[in-house]
Amino acid sequence: MDFDFLSKPPFNLDRAARDWVKTTLAGLSPDDKLRQLFNLRSSGADAEAIAKDQAFRPGGVTRHPQPDPVLEREIIAGFNAAAQTPLLVSADLEGSRMSLPGGAEWPNPLALAAIDDLEVTEKVSRLMAAEARAIGINWSFTPVLDINAAFRSPIVATRGFGSNPETIARHAICQMQAFQAEGVASSIKHWPGEGFDDRDQHLLTTINPQSMEDWRANFGQLYKAAIDAGALSVMSAHIALPAYHAEQGRAEGVESYRPASIDRALNEDLLRGEMGFNGLIVSDATSMAGLGAWSHRAQHLPEIIENGCDVILFSNNPELDLTYLKAALADGRLSAARVDLALARQLALKAHLGLHLGTPLPAAIDQAAAQAYAQSIAYRAPTLVKDVQNLLPLRVETHKRVLVVSGGIVFPFMPDPLPFALPDMLAAKGYEITLCTPETEISRANFDVILYLHGEETLLVRGRIFFDWLKITGGLFGAMRRYWHEIPTLMVSFGYPYLLYDAPRIPTYINAYATTESMQQAVVDLLVGQHPFTGANPVDPFCGLPDAQF
Repeated sequence: MDFDFLSKPPFNLDRAARDWVKTTLAGLSPDDKLRQLFNLRSSGADAEAIAKDQAFRPGGVTRHPQPDPVLEREIIAGFNAAAQTPLLVSADLEGSRMSLPGGAEWPNPLALAAIDDLEVTEKVSRLMAAEARAIGINWSFTPVLDINAAFRSPIVATRGFGSNPETIARHAICQMQAFQAEGVASSIKHWPGEGFDDRDQHLLTTINPQSMEDWRANFGQLYKAAIDAGALSVMSAHIALPAYHAEQGRAEGVESYRPASIDRALNEDLLRGEMGFNGLIVSDATSMAGLGAWSHRAQHLPEIIENGCDVILFSNNPELDLTYLKAALADGRLSAARVDLALARQLALKAHLGLHLGTPLPAAIDQAAAQAYAQSIAYRAPTLVKDVQNLLPLRVETHKRVLVVSGGIVFPFMPDPLPFALPDMLAAKGYEITLCTPETEISRANFDVILYLHGEETLLVRGRIFFDWLKITGGLFGAMRRYWHEIPTLMVSFGYPYLLYDAPRIPTYINAYATTESMQQAVVDLLVGQHPFTGANPVDPFCGLPDAQF
């Protein structure tokens, strides 16, 4: 193998680090090399489950951390003590509900784009990374370079920095560089670009439908800019780019719709060749139907490595998956050369981060100060999209009796909705709060304001996010009633920013982007006029509907 790539960007390894990569790679047995290709998913503190993952000897692990940072630090230290090579310990540091449990409530990307202050994005990102690094995390599957183009997409939604490629580039690269300055490698995603298909790759292979001219004008420029700025890794997703196959004269029927995670043309020719990427490529989660619907694991797991990725993300049965790789290596579908190159890139990333030096982890950050900062900037994100009835700010003297209509906060990893804290926050300011039920008698005599609350940021495996009038009102006839001609009405979306598509005539509408209690408190303070609304629209909240503006 030619190891010259180790000294080139983004790794930039010196001679000692290069020698460590070569020596470590040479010391791995064929079986251990295959085990090192996996990044396993780990959660909880069950000793038996943790020991089982440790015994597999993977090259990395993605932790869903415990709320106790001291315990989590011990768990990750245990993983490293049992490992053959220093582990890439990864997480999705996306902010909001994807912040670390027990940590500060950071704004998500769409909220950062609404604030649109790079100093804020940099400070938030540095604190997020420092918080993660202190417990042993050294790799984040962020930032998201996806473009909010198809507004019905439930999977981009609040995870990206909006719909303007220039805004996305500024904030995503700022976040990436802040993470990496704090010792947390970034993995930009989702290659080759999500957001023009309104479906979810957790359920099927999504398609980037753009022509190559259009792709190069947006995603091509985004990825090239991030790569040139030092991106250490890229997540190759279960997204097809058929236009590239056509351009290369490879119009191969269904093969043109192969997921990027197993598409040699997209990984090797486009990403490494045209984009000039020399870093690590990790597949998206292999449990997703966007890959599983394409072929059996026995077929596509070897293809992940053979066709350009360097890490296999997640496994529900690592020992069984290992047999698939061994079989492919034996019959030639997986080459030993590709395994070695993938591992060399893994080791290069570890060396770049200095993991081979055994440097002690930094001390924990001041969590109280971090949360105070997160709260201090939260009020800058919510965006007053429209207020055609001049309702705001609310006054206790005239708007005291508030009817709250809400289905709670939907979070993908929880079976039932979480309650909003906002009603209690409003009550603390002197408002009389009634939570709506199907039996509630709604009239001007009973209420001064109707407040609709919607709490869905992004969703997995549901297909759509929308304002479900039937569900939220509890009945057919309730779903068809609109009260704003007699009772002042406003709607706040804590997450998905496109609810005006389902409620274009709502007279007062606010996008707040995140469901955290910090954001809820910020909205309450804004509603009562403690701060002015300053958040900008990072997307078109009117969804192209002219009437929704009125």
